[in-house]
Amino acid sequence: MLNAQLMRAISYAAVKHDGQKRKVSKEPYIAHPYRVAMLLKEHDCDQDLVIAGLLHDVVEDTDGTIEEIDVLFGHRVAQIVHTVTEKTKTLAWELRKQQSIDQIRHASLDAKLIVCADKIDNLDSIINNEMIYGDNMWYDFERGKSDQQWYYQKMLESVTEGINKTSYHPLMNQFETIVSQFLDL
Repeated sequence: MLNAQLMRAISYAAVKHDGQKRKVSKEPYIAHPYRVAMLLKEHDCDQDLVIAGLLHDVVEDTDGTIEEIDVLFGHRVAQIVHTVTEKTKTLAWELRKQQSIDQIRHASLDAKLIVCADKIDNLDSIINNEMIYGDNMWYDFERGKSDQQWYYQKMLESVTEGINKTSYHPLMNQFETIVSQFLDL
């Protein structure tokens, strides 16, 4: 059973992402943050982390603000969302991605788990879409497959830096596995 705060977060995210579509599949965008949140929930992450997973793209991709998230869902959720949000969408793709990689390297475990769940879902979609659409799917992306492979490999390194492999959270292991699958495509 979902509690009121989680239901409020689902509704908020759905309203904020209303009308947005995923690349390639064109499914409603809300499916992505919902899957991210459910992945976190499946791994017994606490409610704040699950809510942050639902809201992880709100500031980056909608008119939602960190301040609004702070008021509605609390400071911890807002801090996590702030940490995983790309700060400047006007920069070139490579610079934005490098900033994200650098930022996550020193982030909290909470933020790293959000990134893992987000990237797992993204890569699952990419792998499935490539099976369906082949190389044509890459036309929907700002950068092609090799650049995306670079990004996901570097993000994995950033998320796991300084953590002994035997101490990886299961989401880190899952992220590592799906990155390997993506690199083998």
